[in-house]
Amino acid sequence: MARNPDRKRETQQKMVEAATRLFRRNGYDGIGVAGVAQEAGVTSGAFYDHFGSKEGAFAAAIGAGLDEVIEGVPRFQAEHGKDWVAAFAEYYLGAAHRGDADRLCAMTALSPDVARAGPEIKAAYDEKMGRIVDLIAQGLDGPTAPDRRRRAWQLLSTLIGGLTLARATGSPERATEIAADVIAAAKVG
Repeated sequence: MARNPDRKRETQQKMVEAATRLFRRNGYDGIGVAGVAQEAGVTSGAFYDHFGSKEGAFAAAIGAGLDEVIEGVPRFQAEHGKDWVAAFAEYYLGAAHRGDADRLCAMTALSPDVARAGPEIKAAYDEKMGRIVDLIAQGLDGPTAPDRRRRAWQLLSTLIGGLTLARATGSPERATEIAADVIAAAKVG
């Protein structure tokens, strides 16, 4: 009996979405194969058929999460013109994004786990981060491409670090203070 390719794609998409959501929320060590499979509504066997391993699911989650940024940066640039950096910073450090562990940006949520991952995951992450930096650099002012790229890395580092600090503090007031200060720095930078 032939398998329905649309159903297979839908199941794969559900598993990638579940893996992405759970790794963002819990980190790599905070969720297992059974938890991802259960969240996706599939068996562990289906999980292994698709991903091969927990690391395979993590790689898919990183790819999907960074693709969201790759798609989002040009959208912010198109919608906000010269003010796109300010709009992006306000969104990125805003309370809604800050407080949603399931939708938190993969750059913030997954980078610490990538730092502990193997060379294949690091290489895939590096490639996508390079694409993100190139997209950001295209929307920045600066005399040369290397200057705009340097500024793009600075902006990303500021936003990712700021969001990490704001989420790590136990004080909502401190989180708001950090977010406001980082947004102001991003607008100037």
